[in-house]
Amino acid sequence: MTIVARISTALCLAACSLLLCGAAGAARQAEGSLRGQVKDPHGAVVAAASVRLVDAAGRERQTATNREGVYLFERLEPGRYRLLVSAEGFGLFENNEVVVAAGRRETLDLSLAITVEETVNVGEAGGVSVDPDNNANSLVLRGRDLDFLPDDPDALASVLQAFAGAAAGPDGVEILVDGFSGVRTLPRRGQISEIRINQNPFTAEYDRIGFGRIDLRLNPTTEKFHGNVEFYFNDESLNSRNPFAANRAPFQVRNYAGQFSGPLIRNRASFYAAVAREETDGNSVVNATVLDAQLRPTPFGLAVLVPERELYSDVRTDFKLNAGSNLTLNYQYLPDKQFAAGVGGFNLPSRAYDVLNRTHIARALLSSVVSPRTFNQLRFQFLWNLNRVRNAGTDPTVNVLEAFTGGGANVNGDRTDSKRYELQNNVTYGLGNRTLRFGGRLRAVRIAEFSPLNFNGTYTFAGGRAPALDQDGRVIVGPGGQPLLVDIDSLERYRRTLFFRGLGLTPAEIRARGGGATQFSIAAGDPEAEVSQYDVGLYAQYDWRLGPTFNLGLGLRYENQSNISSHLNFAPRVSFAWAPGATDKARPKAVVRGGFGVFYLRFNEQLTLQAERFNGVGRQQFIVSDPAVLDLFPAVPPASALEALNLPQTTRVTESGLRAPYSYQAALSVERQLPRNTTFSATLVSARYIHLLRSRNVNAPLPGTFDPGDPDGGVRPLPGGNLFQFESSGWLNQTQLILNFNSRLNPKLSVYSNYTLNRSRADTNGASWFPADSYDLGGEYGRSSLDVRQRFTAGGNYEGPWGLIFNPLVVARSGLPFNITTGRDANGDALFTERPAFAASASGPDTVATRYGLFDPTPEPGQRLIPLNYGTGPAFFAVNLRVTKNYSFGSAPLVQGAQGQPAKKGEKPYTLTTSVSFQNLFNRNNPAVPIGNLSSPLFGQSNASATEAGAASPNNNRRINFSVRLSF
Repeated sequence: MTIVARISTALCLAACSLLLCGAAGAARQAEGSLRGQVKDPHGAVVAAASVRLVDAAGRERQTATNREGVYLFERLEPGRYRLLVSAEGFGLFENNEVVVAAGRRETLDLSLAITVEETVNVGEAGGVSVDPDNNANSLVLRGRDLDFLPDDPDALASVLQAFAGAAAGPDGVEILVDGFSGVRTLPRRGQISEIRINQNPFTAEYDRIGFGRIDLRLNPTTEKFHGNVEFYFNDESLNSRNPFAANRAPFQVRNYAGQFSGPLIRNRASFYAAVAREETDGNSVVNATVLDAQLRPTPFGLAVLVPERELYSDVRTDFKLNAGSNLTLNYQYLPDKQFAAGVGGFNLPSRAYDVLNRTHIARALLSSVVSPRTFNQLRFQFLWNLNRVRNAGTDPTVNVLEAFTGGGANVNGDRTDSKRYELQNNVTYGLGNRTLRFGGRLRAVRIAEFSPLNFNGTYTFAGGRAPALDQDGRVIVGPGGQPLLVDIDSLERYRRTLFFRGLGLTPAEIRARGGGATQFSIAAGDPEAEVSQYDVGLYAQYDWRLGPTFNLGLGLRYENQSNISSHLNFAPRVSFAWAPGATDKARPKAVVRGGFGVFYLRFNEQLTLQAERFNGVGRQQFIVSDPAVLDLFPAVPPASALEALNLPQTTRVTESGLRAPYSYQAALSVERQLPRNTTFSATLVSARYIHLLRSRNVNAPLPGTFDPGDPDGGVRPLPGGNLFQFESSGWLNQTQLILNFNSRLNPKLSVYSNYTLNRSRADTNGASWFPADSYDLGGEYGRSSLDVRQRFTAGGNYEGPWGLIFNPLVVARSGLPFNITTGRDANGDALFTERPAFAASASGPDTVATRYGLFDPTPEPGQRLIPLNYGTGPAFFAVNLRVTKNYSFGSAPLVQGAQGQPAKKGEKPYTLTTSVSFQNLFNRNNPAVPIGNLSSPLFGQSNASATEAGAASPNNNRRINFSVRLSF
């Protein structure tokens, strides 16, 4: 069957379904419905509240409020009902006099009284169900459960990524804020009301699978005045030193935050305002190997002061337009400044520059009850970012591969102006036990960039074969009178260059002794470039609840974008949930859930911009290995001189037939309700990604025609120089077993954990990844960068004695994979991506012995190369802990109790919260992945700390933070 026939058949089936649903709805005009919204005493919505409706015969129906706090019962027979609403941390609401009339939708909004200080919720309704939004392998955090999260937005993102796991694929996790994408600066923890992770993975509403989706909801407006002020502090005297820094640089964080919410017009309009000012005197750690005054290799470890100033401001208003429509307007202004950026790792302090960044975000959300069965949400976001780079050095860059990078930053004067637009419309049509959702999203971006990147030039020094030298620098001659060749690293090549220049040798003599630069690159021409791009996604999702035991989800999504020629991007989705033994009166004890779907990835606009910038017309880029140019070091030849020498340019293009990458995803899970509000789930996920992006030099010298002794030699298939092409020829296979354990043992103790066993294989590590051999992709398949074999994350909330609240977080994983390369360009493609081969014996003349095996850095044609990402870095383990104490004071007001109960005293109006948090409590040293370049003096060593899950940072190894918050 052709694809056109398949699409026609699917549309016909959908149309028939709609007609049948419409006929069924017409037959039930005599039935009524009940809808309402549940809020707390401050006016904030209460999501995931349990709502039960009992008729006169004792038959019960149950649902839960959605993320807007709305519940809905359809197809109700006329009569009198009993309504019961409950949520953890709130008193029971009960109304025995709810009357439903024939053919009418009754509305009953209500408020729940608070019985504990803050709500505690993990998951949705505290058990398993066939609801597609209530998969047990998701995690919902709100109220007090947010307290274990770090205050710092960067650390917050790391922790959330750890909980989302590795199932998100090559693009990583997706973070949405109030349903919008493209937000790169996360709000602070205090501005977040709810976080949903890995929810409803196979719905067609989203372009990417739900595993790896993180949805943040900002604090809502309230109908009563409510707010808080907070101060957060940290100083280097409270922290342990970074193990990779030789000195202890000054460090301090001061954060001032406040938020306020209340009514503007009684029962019609309310507002929310938040502001946070963060002043960080942070550090970046340089850990490199340099040459001292006597040209001796010397470790260089230094913590450099990197001040940063950030402002987070958020203003939001809610307008109740009529009984069924609500309009939310939101504006955020997010400026920040970072000084001495660009320093750290191998980058020396001379590479420092300042970054000024300003982001404006404007949002509008219109929610409307169009009819008793139809709910519509219209969303719009405008994001405007301006980025400026200043005070960068103008010297050329000196890159001694994986030893150090010195000279200037080569980015002076960069500025980027990007505007992003996002429009969404989502319609929900309720049909009793069936729900139809459909809508779409349109995104557009325009980037205008002024980037004189590498206009000052870069000299690169790499390792390789060179004559052996005695202590006086004379060439050692071997048998037959020829120089004895040895392997040298990149720093030794640089040392020989400086040493022999100091002796007055000519460039040719220096090169004959193993010195001289390996490569020179420079760009010139018009520094301005622009790109515009849009993408659209349309979807329809039909969820059919076939009684209490089974739910079926059918979805179809269509994706398209500009700047590529791939347009037939249809993504069908199907999911089911089966609860054997469930009845209308008894909640299920076990659920079997599964799904299958097709998911498309986007060709990022930054890749389009690269191809536009380096197209060889407006801007020229030269990557030169000609000794006549390299021997000019340290002088920088202008690009015009290279053009006059008729040296070929290096250009960047996009493959003409580039396809949108996509994946086939399938999952099967078993969810089990255990005693004492505990749920367990086991999920098996299988994914196959096709047409993944990679880069390739499609005009590299043909195999066997390049001689390293003649850099300008080699036969190229096309006229001109290097032609770097983005193409969609990669693929990836991934299988994961995910175990989730969530428990709310009692109102004082909750635990949530995730364990993932993962296996991932691929032949590319991303769009900017070049293969070892541009003409042989068959040897690229190996471990992917996602192949972290085991991950474990656990968090919790415990209210202990004396009112102390403990929020631990444990993060552990096995080692990250990393690629091992020779650090040489042996095939003339201007890249240093070659991998070594497995050595035949330990006594071979070129064998390099490492703890990862015996390698041959100069393999012969046909010799088997080591696989992609062959190395494995050290494991990671960290424990974070937050301890909180609340002090409530002030006169407590009287609040209405549950129906039939007398009024009682509510919570006191003022709360002072003090907390201390420990990041990496046990001060464990967690090194980052080792250096994989065999020609680096630091091969196999880590030169930085792993900075994930908020457990460590370049500033320190263990960190102790203090905060105090006054709420009213």
